[in-house]
Amino acid sequence: MLTVFGIKNCNTMKKAFDWLNNHQVAYEFHDYKKSGISEEKLREWLKQKGRDNLINRKGTTWRKLSAETQAGITDDASAIALMQANTSLIKRPLIEENGRLVMAGFDEQAYAEMWAN
Repeated sequence: MLTVFGIKNCNTMKKAFDWLNNHQVAYEFHDYKKSGISEEKLREWLKQKGRDNLINRKGTTWRKLSAETQAGITDDASAIALMQANTSLIKRPLIEENGRLVMAGFDEQAYAEMWAN
């Protein structure tokens, strides 16, 4: 079973949900706007994928941050604190399978290679 992490009302999430549903891929959804995200989970993901693959630097939330705040992400601890305070900064969707982060973002071709029947 997959766990899809993200924010329900996000266009990229809607594309991912549509793709997974249309290809009958079973998943559970964790909305980090409603349920938050633990420091432990963020640490796991950072070890697996690194900050550049977890922080959405193209989104509105990132652009609204001051240059000082953006530059303040210098290590995992500062990245975790900022992602917990602003869950919209976390790239989405993030898909976990068996405790391993297997996908960050939506890419139809990558989804097809991973899960198409």
